[in-house]
Amino acid sequence: MAAIFVRPGTQKDIDAILSIIQSAREFLAQQGIDQWQGTYPDRAAVQKDIDDETNRVLIVDGKVAGTGSLIDGPDPFYKRIDGDGWIGDRKYMMIHRFALDGKVRGQQLSKFFMSNLTTEAYSLGYRDLRIDTHAQNQIMQHVIKAAGYQFRGIVYLDEPVPERNAYQLLLD
Repeated sequence: MAAIFVRPGTQKDIDAILSIIQSAREFLAQQGIDQWQGTYPDRAAVQKDIDDETNRVLIVDGKVAGTGSLIDGPDPFYKRIDGDGWIGDRKYMMIHRFALDGKVRGQQLSKFFMSNLTTEAYSLGYRDLRIDTHAQNQIMQHVIKAAGYQFRGIVYLDEPVPERNAYQLLLD
């Protein structure tokens, strides 16, 4: 069995991370979902996550197979939320730019990766986690809901199609 674990992303991982993002971009396009269909997330965003030490990579058998960033809030795009809204106003972490390599799709690794990110946030003292995704991205919505997140409403990003479904997980 392959060794599977999560670690912080490093400079040497950037090309692999960008390859995963490109694979996810193509997968979304094949489904007619306009999420990530521009240039973002780009090398600059990945570099910033590495520099800020927020990026995490999923390693499967010695290779980068997933990427995600665990970021301290507040997020300016989460201030406005239409719908039920966020529960509470304590400090929170967000998971952004979450993607798995198409080569490992269907192996339940997104659940493992999401659980590891949740555990890390908890160990850092966070009990409120937030995430968003495109309304048409049913696969990511399934991953998010399977991890225990609850739909809280719609947030608006700075993108051509700004609306995103927003979710929250409280760990009390």
